[in-house]
Amino acid sequence: MFNVQKNKSLRQDILRLTVPVIAEQTFIILMGVINTMMAGHISKEAAAAIGMIDSLNNIFIAAFSSLAVGGTVVVAHYTGKSDRIGAGDASKQALYGGIVLASCIAILAGIFRHPLIHLLYQGAEPAVLTLAFTYLEYSLPTYPLIAVTTIASGVLRGSGNTKTPAKVMIFMNLINVIASYLFIFGLHIPLMPIHLPGGGVRGAAIGIGLARFLGGIILTYILVRGSANLKIENIFQFKPDWDKLKAILTIGVPASIESLLFSLGKLITQTFIVSFGTVAIVANSVANSLHGLMMIPGSALGIAATTLVGQYMGRKDPKGASIALSYMNKLASIVLFLFNLAFIPLYPLLASLYTSSPEVTDLAATLLTATATVTFVWPFAFLLPAGLKGAGDVRYTLTVSTLSMWLFRISLGYILCIHLKLGALGVWCGMYTDWFIRGLAFYIRLHNGKWQQHTVIKSDPSIKA
Repeated sequence: MFNVQKNKSLRQDILRLTVPVIAEQTFIILMGVINTMMAGHISKEAAAAIGMIDSLNNIFIAAFSSLAVGGTVVVAHYTGKSDRIGAGDASKQALYGGIVLASCIAILAGIFRHPLIHLLYQGAEPAVLTLAFTYLEYSLPTYPLIAVTTIASGVLRGSGNTKTPAKVMIFMNLINVIASYLFIFGLHIPLMPIHLPGGGVRGAAIGIGLARFLGGIILTYILVRGSANLKIENIFQFKPDWDKLKAILTIGVPASIESLLFSLGKLITQTFIVSFGTVAIVANSVANSLHGLMMIPGSALGIAATTLVGQYMGRKDPKGASIALSYMNKLASIVLFLFNLAFIPLYPLLASLYTSSPEVTDLAATLLTATATVTFVWPFAFLLPAGLKGAGDVRYTLTVSTLSMWLFRISLGYILCIHLKLGALGVWCGMYTDWFIRGLAFYIRLHNGKWQQHTVIKSDPSIKA
């Protein structure tokens, strides 16, 4: 066991990494929450359309987010080795790779958007589909911006700098609130020649796109300016470094496939709910949005776990990595359970902020109340694999997550939702089962120690023979 001084140092490291990430994740979630709330006050159809397309966007975003995950882990290992140059070079490789990949995905998604939307949401009302096409068309150009902000934030966290992404995300959220409100509802000042027409769903996409554009510029400047652990040299001069790209993709590709299949699974379960009508679609979207807020402490600890485990492994301290991950998992389980239980009386009020429909509010509150009772399992299912990825154990997390998602969340969700006619609640019960199964698998992996046998950086590619 660690001595008292080392335990104190561990707690300080966790607080140093996690507190800024909590702020960052809060504002990331709020960007989507605020847009959903404002769209909900346009119409139920607008809220349903944004919820549907956001689920589709998450699948596409998962592809280039792989470079963010890989970049975070590789930079964390370089930081553990005190290799500032290697960390900067790896960051540049991840950034350029992400921009190229995101641009290609946006182009392909734009070309095939009509058959894709009709295939996935053929049961949706015509008015919802029309708004969904509009929101998607204005979202696609922001994909490269999402890649920049996601990857830049990831590599900064990997270097141990979690405060900067948090500050930038706060700024982005403020821009999003102001711009989205103006673009959604418009602006008219009496007695003055100022009139900005509202754009509805189109305005929601433009507002968040503007925030992402400004955030991408700021984060890129910060990386070029540099810090103690990380600095990108000659940002406009790029040559693929296949050794570093291989290290990034070895982590990122399995993580991306895992995230992609996870998002695809959530999208499939959403199609089950479509047949139950607009109220069920919107309630599911509202509940997912608020659920994201309720999980922020756990998500923040998971992000910190990836960085902290990566840095421990980078300096050849697997025992420290194991102790840190176990401690963070226990902390997250306690915090999430108490936090979510405390909010049960407030769920109807929070849901009503999204919509004026009492049917939507009641169903969303029911889903969130059921979820609160099992949130202590969530860290086992999601924080533990985040830490395992920090050590490079990505194939195991991919295998477990994929099997559990498709065997339990999707299959059981289909039976409960469609055959037993439980609707959205049936889908969420399938999700709880998925949490328990994958949580058990990752807990066993944590304690058998096999995850410590991976090597992320086999040699220093910056040193040429």
